[in-house]
Amino acid sequence: MARFDFQSGVMFALALTAAGVLGYGVSHLGDAGRAQAAPVLMSASAPSARATGQAAQIIRAADGHYWAEADINGRAVRVLVDTGASVVALTRDDALRLGFMLESEDFDHTVVTANGEGRAARIELAHVAVAGARVERVQALVVERGLPASLLGMSYLGRLSRIEATPHGLTLRP
Repeated sequence: MARFDFQSGVMFALALTAAGVLGYGVSHLGDAGRAQAAPVLMSASAPSARATGQAAQIIRAADGHYWAEADINGRAVRVLVDTGASVVALTRDDALRLGFMLESEDFDHTVVTANGEGRAARIELAHVAVAGARVERVQALVVERGLPASLLGMSYLGRLSRIEATPHGLTLRP
């Protein structure tokens, strides 16, 4: 008989949500009409610069997932490391704490989440750093509702030179 762990089920639903939300968001990054958010808007071309700094260690949490304390634009944000997420995705609350004053009309993209359809705004983060592994100008989405935690996706992870996984943790190499 299979055992169902509620917390793991919630995290699985979060991962499915991320895949739907972020897959849609990245596929539409070239569309006209970027969100009018401060402090930094997403540029038309994706940054190509690699990460700088030192290797970052992330220990596997008791829930089986990899949580990190990220420095985003100079503020601490708890994020779920999600290699299945195409871009960094922020909750609306985290985006507000970072200074993104988004209006209803900024959420101009429809995304599909585990909770149904939702809306997202595209932004660019000045920098994202995890324990010294820093990336400048990171594309991201702010999900208006339904995202339980911010996600550290491939718009950050894909610019690292290497990600190493062991049963106990991850190493992010700039």
